[in-house]
Amino acid sequence: MDKTITVKVERLVRHPKYKKRIRRSSKFLAHDERNEARVGDTVRIVETRPLSARKRWRLARIVTRAE
Repeated sequence: MDKTITVKVERLVRHPKYKKRIRRSSKFLAHDERNEARVGDTVRIVETRPLSARKRWRLARIVTRAE
């Protein structure tokens, strides 16, 4: 998809019974107007109006570039 990036957000949650920390992740589709984000970049996204059926976020800035 042109001008669209997939952003994976990871978080740590504690299992309610075993108290072990588990890594959970969510994927968001975000709008990248200038196609400037690359695979492995750390980015900041902000919520916006619905742009498509699944796209409700847009790229605010690239925090760090992938090496």
